[in-house]
Amino acid sequence: MDHSKLASTRWLESQNALTKGVAVLFGSLLLTAGSYITVPMVPVPMTMQTFAVMVIGALFGWRLGGLTVVCWLLQGALGLPVFAPGAAGGIARFFGPTGGYLLSFPLAAMLTGWLVSRGWDGSRFIKGFAAMLAGNLFVLAFGGLWLAALVGLEKGMALGVTPFIVGAVTKSVLGAAVLLAVSARRFDRR
Repeated sequence: MDHSKLASTRWLESQNALTKGVAVLFGSLLLTAGSYITVPMVPVPMTMQTFAVMVIGALFGWRLGGLTVVCWLLQGALGLPVFAPGAAGGIARFFGPTGGYLLSFPLAAMLTGWLVSRGWDGSRFIKGFAAMLAGNLFVLAFGGLWLAALVGLEKGMALGVTPFIVGAVTKSVLGAAVLLAVSARRFDRR
């Protein structure tokens, strides 16, 4: 077994389908809660969704983390009120200004989970921070380019990337702290 993985990732990967299903449900609830923690901005609100996406990717692993985020997106596509700021979803949300951010979330969870599985697991704060920041920057890049295609490059970057950089760094610090705590718990159990 690869000892560089977080204990929670190893544990979850070895569980049955029911346990993994409960994890997906819990992850969906965490993402929804992150949607409700919002700072209203136009055209893209600042939320804790990306924090939840990265933590889910890191703790669930790249496969189950990505699947969890896809399931959450499907809930939103079906019209459930899971997106920021708790507004009803629907397929139209994927074609508007926030569509690129939403579509980037599964890939960002997978990227973060993949990095964590490669040793960026939080046993060292800087590595955990780097894994979280990579996922957050991916979301900003993909979402910003999507927005730029709708409103122009300069306006897209000014409205959809620049105001979110400090938040991405802050959420990456918080995510790294979560990874460090989980990693410390792993070593305490030995």
